[in-house]
Amino acid sequence: MQNPVVVFSLFTDFDVKLFRAGKHFRLYEKFGAHEATVNDVQGTYFAVWAPNAASVTVIGNFNGWNPYLHSLFVRWDGSGIWEGFIPGVRLGEVYKYYIQSNQGEILEKGDPFALQWENPPRTASVVGTTWYEWTDGEWMNKRAVFNGLNRPIAVYELHLGSWMRDPADPLRLLTYEEIADKLVPYIKESGFTHVELMPVMEHPYYPSWGYQITGYFAASARYGSPQGLMYLIEQLHLNDIGVFLDWVPSHFPGDAHGLHRFDGTHLYEHADPRKGYHPDWSSYIFNYGRNEVRAFLISNAVFWLDRYHADGLRVDAVASMLYLDYSRKEGEWIPNEFGGRENLDAVSFLKELNETVYINFPDVQTIAEESTAWPGVSRPTFSGGLGFGMKWMMGWMHDTLDYFKEDPFFRQFHHGQITFSTIYAFHENFMLPLSHDEVVHGKGPLIYKMPGDDWQRFANLRTMFLYMYTHPGTKLLFMGGEFGQTSEWNVNQSLDWHLLQFGPHKGMFELIKALNETYKSEPALYEKSFNPDGFEWVESGDSATSVLVYQRKGLDPINDLLIILNLTPIVRYYYRAGLPSEGEWTVILNSDDPRFNGSGVKTEGVKAEPIHWMGKDYSANFSLPPLGGLILKKLSAK
Repeated sequence: MQNPVVVFSLFTDFDVKLFRAGKHFRLYEKFGAHEATVNDVQGTYFAVWAPNAASVTVIGNFNGWNPYLHSLFVRWDGSGIWEGFIPGVRLGEVYKYYIQSNQGEILEKGDPFALQWENPPRTASVVGTTWYEWTDGEWMNKRAVFNGLNRPIAVYELHLGSWMRDPADPLRLLTYEEIADKLVPYIKESGFTHVELMPVMEHPYYPSWGYQITGYFAASARYGSPQGLMYLIEQLHLNDIGVFLDWVPSHFPGDAHGLHRFDGTHLYEHADPRKGYHPDWSSYIFNYGRNEVRAFLISNAVFWLDRYHADGLRVDAVASMLYLDYSRKEGEWIPNEFGGRENLDAVSFLKELNETVYINFPDVQTIAEESTAWPGVSRPTFSGGLGFGMKWMMGWMHDTLDYFKEDPFFRQFHHGQITFSTIYAFHENFMLPLSHDEVVHGKGPLIYKMPGDDWQRFANLRTMFLYMYTHPGTKLLFMGGEFGQTSEWNVNQSLDWHLLQFGPHKGMFELIKALNETYKSEPALYEKSFNPDGFEWVESGDSATSVLVYQRKGLDPINDLLIILNLTPIVRYYYRAGLPSEGEWTVILNSDDPRFNGSGVKTEGVKAEPIHWMGKDYSANFSLPPLGGLILKKLSAK
C-alpha cells in the first residue's frame, strides 16, 4: 500500500543544527502537529524526536488507529527527527505516535509538543492551535513596571479546579471562561497584584495538582481549550493583574503515553535510576546534560511566555534539581566529576534557562522554589548566580509559622526565631510564601496553626499577615488564607466560600484588602524590598513583652513607616517606642480594628516627644492592641 504521508518539513538545516546543539528555544514552532497546506491540499504536518525508533507512524480516529497507514519519514541527517504531512487531518483530530523501537518494542505515545490533549483519563493528543486575537497590548507594553523588583508584588496562588466550583454541581470543574468571570472581580476586590496558577499544563492524575505533567505544551483540557486559558489570562491583564505560571522542569511521570522511555530508550530522563528516578514522587528526572532535552525544556518555558503571555514562571522544586543526593541515602547517588553532590548539568541548565528568558522577555520574572542555602539563586549569572528574579524565602515561612504556633506566654523564649530572618533577608531577592504546601497533607489550614481560642486564633493570623506584609520581600498567599479557611485544602472540592458571611472571616478578608492597598500605596513597603537600607530594627530584643518595633524606608524619608507588633494577648498601655523623627505620627492600619473583627484597642495618633528611647531621639507612648499590629506614618506625609 502506498504511504499517503507527503514528504514535507518545517525544519531547516540550521534548525536541526541548533536543536542538536541544545540552542533552539522555539522548538514548538517546528515539532508537534501543525496545520499546513501542501500542494494546495490542507492537512497536518507532524514532527517528533525519536532517534532510537525503527519506525514511527501516526494513528488516530482518522485512520481507524491503524499503525500501517501513515508512516513518518526519518530525516537523513541523523537527528532522529521523524516528520511528514498527512492530507485531510484537521484541527480537533486525536492522534498518537505508534513507535517501534530498534529493539522491537511497540509504544503508543502522546506528542511531547502537542498543543492540546484529550480530557483525562483519555490519553491521546489533539491537533490544536494557539492562535488567539489578543487584546492585552496595553498591559504587555507596561508590565515591566508592574513586574519590577522595586514595585509591590502580592501574589494570590490558586488551583483552578478547587478554587471555586459550580454550587449546583460541586463535582463539575468550571471552565477557564467561567473562572475568569469569577476570579477577576475577586482579585480586583482583594487587591492582589498577581495571581499564580498551579500547573495548568496537561497532567493525567488530577490529585497530583498538576505537578506530574505529560503535556508540557498544552493547557489542561479539564477546563477547556487553549483559547479558554488565554481568555482567562487576557481578562486578568485587562484589569492590571499579572499572571505567574507554575512550571515543573524537575521531573515527569512514568505514564505509558508520556515522555518516559519515549522511543524505547531513556530519551528524556537519565538511564541510571540514581540520577534519573525521583524517589519522593515516583517520577523521572530530566537529563539536563542532553542538548535536545535542554532545548525541549527551555523552549517550553519560552512557549508559555510567548504564546500565553505569562508574566513569569515559578519554577518548582529547584532544590531537587541542584543536588544529586536530594532525598537519597548514601550509595543511592553518583557524585559529580569533582566528587561533589552538586548536579552540574542542572546548574548549567538553570543558568541558561534564565539567561534565555530574560534576553527574550526582560519584563517578566522567574521565581525559584528553592529551600536550601544555595548561594546566588536570584543573582545574575555573570556574577556566579543562577539568574532567577526571585527566590521563595522558605526559612522565613518555617520560622514564622513555628513562632506563631507557640502559646503567646512561651513566645518570649522563642523571640530570636521571629527576628532571625532579617539577618539574611537581603542575601537574595526573596518572596515570602504561605503556599499550598503549608495547608495540606495533615498540616491543617493557617487559622488552626494559631494558638488560643477562636478570637485569639483570628487575631494571631491577622497579626501574622501584617508582619508578612511589612517584612522585606514580595508576598504570596495561597487561596483560602485570605478569609481564614477552616478546613485543610482539598483538591476535590471548592473553598468554603460560605464562611465569608461570618464576622471573623469577613474581617480577615477586609484585613487582606487593607494590607494589599497599604502595600501598594506606601512606597516604603516596596521601593527597597531587596535593599538593607529599606529596613531598620528599632527594637528587636524586647523578648519579655514579645513586642517588635521596626522601620520600613522608601526612597524619600517622608514616606517612612513605623511598625509595632504586640505578639501577646495583653493590652500594653503606655508602651514607649522610639520614633524615626519628630512630629505627629498616625496609625494608618491597625490589625485590631473592629472592621477586621478586632477588639478595637487603638492609638489614634501620637506626637513625638524629645525623649531618647530605643536609640531614637524621639519617642512616644502607645496603646498596643492584644495580638495586634500597627503601621504608623508621619502625619505630614499623608
